[in-house]
Amino acid sequence: MSDQNPAPLPTTPPERPVVRRSSPVTWVVSLVLASVLGSLLFAGGYLAAGGASRDGSCAAPTEAFAALCEAYDKLKQQYVDKLDDTQLAEGAIRGLFEYGVKDPFSGYMSPDEYQRALGSLSGEFTGIGAEMAVKNTENPEDLAACPQLSEICTLVVVAPLADSPAEAAGLESGDVVLAVDGETVNGSTLQDEAGKLRGEPGTKVTLTVRRGERTFDLTITRAKIVQREVTSRMLDGKIGYIALHGFSQKSADEFRTSLQALLDDGAVSIIFDLRHNHGGYIDAAQKIASEFIGSGLIFSQESSGGEKKPWEATGNGLATDPKLPLAVLVNGGSASASEIVAAALKETGRGVIIGQPTYGKNTVQVWTELVDQSGVRITISRWFTPKHNSVAPDGVQPDITIEVPDGTPPDQDPVLDRAITELTAPAALIPWRAAA
Repeated sequence: MSDQNPAPLPTTPPERPVVRRSSPVTWVVSLVLASVLGSLLFAGGYLAAGGASRDGSCAAPTEAFAALCEAYDKLKQQYVDKLDDTQLAEGAIRGLFEYGVKDPFSGYMSPDEYQRALGSLSGEFTGIGAEMAVKNTENPEDLAACPQLSEICTLVVVAPLADSPAEAAGLESGDVVLAVDGETVNGSTLQDEAGKLRGEPGTKVTLTVRRGERTFDLTITRAKIVQREVTSRMLDGKIGYIALHGFSQKSADEFRTSLQALLDDGAVSIIFDLRHNHGGYIDAAQKIASEFIGSGLIFSQESSGGEKKPWEATGNGLATDPKLPLAVLVNGGSASASEIVAAALKETGRGVIIGQPTYGKNTVQVWTELVDQSGVRITISRWFTPKHNSVAPDGVQPDITIEVPDGTPPDQDPVLDRAITELTAPAALIPWRAAA
C-alpha cells in the first residue's frame, strides 16, 4: 500500500498503454502495493449491478451464494432501520476479498479510491509519498494469512518516494508503522491505513514507527507529489548514473532518452539505480531491461490455468554491449517491476547487482472498473526470472551486499561508492568484469 496506490504492471499492454476508466489495467503490484489496495468484487459487483431480481430480492449466481442472498433478503425485510443497498454491496464485496480471497494484492476500491488510484498512475497524487506493504513476520510466504494487520501481519514501509514529504521526514524502507495519529493499525486493513495517509496538502499526519529496537513518532506534512520518473548525471571517471523511480507509461521513453544522453556525453560505464523503485507496468520493465539485454528471455508470466507467456528482449537496446560495464543498485524498496529488471540483468550476466536484497514480489494483478465506477484488483498470474526462479519471498539477492548503517548521513552513499569502485578498478581485479 502507499498513500499513493499500488504500482502494478500490464499483463497484456495495449497498443497505446493509456489508462481509461472503461478498460482494465493490468499491473504487477509494487510490493504489496500501494496505497489504495482494496478488497473485493464478485458478489458486490453482482448485487450492485443488477444481480437482484425485479422484486428487489437477491438472485444467487451459484448455489454457494444462496446463503448470501438469503441473508441479504432477511436484512432488507426485517432490519429495524432503513438499509443502504450501496453500503451493503460494498461490504459484501470487501468481505469476499478480505475473508474469502485473503490476498493482500487483490482487493476492492470504492469509486473515490479507484479514481484516486487512477490519478496516481500519472505520477501525481496527494499524500505523504510512501509505498507501504503487509509483511507476515512468522511466514513471509503466506500473505493470505494477513487480511488484517496485527502483531504478526505488520504494516511496513517499502520505500519513501524521492523528494517526498515521507523522505524529508526521515521515513525509511523497512520501518514498521504501529499507529497513525495515535490509533493502532492492528485490526485494520492496508486500505484503511492508506486512506488515513491521504489528505489535503498542508495537513499533517503522525506515524508511530518501529525501527529496529527504537519506537518513535514522525509527523509528516502531506503535499501534492509529482513523481519524477528518471534522474541522471555524469559522475567522475566517465560513469553515467541513471536512477529510475517508477515504471509508468512514460518511463521507458524517458529512460531511453536519458540513457542516450549519458552515452552521447561519453559514458564508459553505467550505474543503474533501482533503489526505492516500487514497480509499475510490466511492459515498461521489459523495454527498460531490453536497453541492456540484447536478446533472450527477460521474464515469463504464468497463470493458474497453466498458460505461460514469455517476455523477450525487444532487440533495440542502447547499452547491450557487454564491454559497457553495468552496476545495478537495489534495496528492500526495489519491488515488482524493479525486481523483474534486476533479476534479468543478474541472471543474464549483464550487470553486477549491488546493495541489499529486494522486496520479493512476484504476482501480477489486473485492475478492472465496475459499473458504479468502483474497481477491483485481482491477482491473475505470477512471473518468473529467466532461469524460472521466484523472487518471493526473499527477493533478488545482490552479488555484492552493502549494508547501510542507521544514521548514515544523507550525503553519504556507501552503495553508490562501492559501485563506483567496481566500475573504476582494473578489469582484471573484478571477476565479473574480467569474465565479460
